[in-house]
Amino acid sequence: MGVKKYPERALRLLRQNPPLWDLYTRKEEYDNRIRDQYDRFPHFASNCRDIFTPHASRYLHDVGHNIDYPDDKTFAVCLTHDIDEAYRSIPFKGLAALGSLRNSDIQGIRSALANMRSKKLPLCNFSEIMDLEECYGGSSTFFFLALEDGDPDHAFNIEDLEGEIGTIINRGWEVGLHGGHDAYNNPEKIREEKKRLEDVLGRPPVGYRNHYLRFRVPETWEYIREAGFKYDTTFGYADCIGFRNGMCHPFIPYNLSKNQSIDLLEIPLAIMDCTFDLYMKLDASQAWEITKQVIDTVEQCHGVMTILWHNTYMRGEQLRMYHKILDYCSGKDAWLTNGAALCNHFMRD
Repeated sequence: MGVKKYPERALRLLRQNPPLWDLYTRKEEYDNRIRDQYDRFPHFASNCRDIFTPHASRYLHDVGHNIDYPDDKTFAVCLTHDIDEAYRSIPFKGLAALGSLRNSDIQGIRSALANMRSKKLPLCNFSEIMDLEECYGGSSTFFFLALEDGDPDHAFNIEDLEGEIGTIINRGWEVGLHGGHDAYNNPEKIREEKKRLEDVLGRPPVGYRNHYLRFRVPETWEYIREAGFKYDTTFGYADCIGFRNGMCHPFIPYNLSKNQSIDLLEIPLAIMDCTFDLYMKLDASQAWEITKQVIDTVEQCHGVMTILWHNTYMRGEQLRMYHKILDYCSGKDAWLTNGAALCNHFMRD
């Protein structure tokens, strides 16, 4: 079938199944007062306990409503990175230098001294991330905060990263907007931050994800659409990996209050790196077993698995985990791609 017909027909099919329609539209989140400290609806408050099963996508697959991917790939993996930090503080760099000195690590001392002279290294590791993904034939999306001084979590000026962002774009990767703390509930903030990033990019960004996965159904979708974005990929739980509305495919959101669809593509988030340790309290072995389960499930549904791996998690055991994900998915011949490419694929005629 025509690719664009997938999300449109999915809406019609799911409307005929009331329990799945309620799950798909997240009916239980409307006017729900259970929120966490970041005003997020948490998984622990949801009536859907089987979070690791994409019930809506599985139903669509079982009735023969499937999607084709480039080069006959069976499923897709959307690789993304939220850039919350780009610099290391002077005290942090000093501690790193002292640690290397104590361990008589000559190379570490040289590296630490070099980092002391740069306000950007080592968190401007974007080229290293792209090099890694390129080894597997993949590409990804980097979502950058574009905050003003004084905004919560302001850690860098987006204008200072113009060179790094230019390198990302020139290599064929994508740059999207990582909306600030308040943007999810403030359309003016979204527009202001989009304009700030657009001035650096030289063109409008098409993809969006909000900081801390802050989101309100359905208002945030409406604000993102009104700001001119083509897709969002915020929609997932912070406190648990899995499938928030039973979908492991990009989908068109629906506003139950207005009884109409929202002209935006949602690429739902399945896995966020810090969910494993900060929320689910899993060790590396447990995290990997659940991750494999999610990957295998998405493959069976011919779906899309979206991964959020922060640039600050590209070290040690966390970097090894990302390597394993890329290797496992590549071994299954998945399409490893970015949000813009997926959006173009799903929304073309």
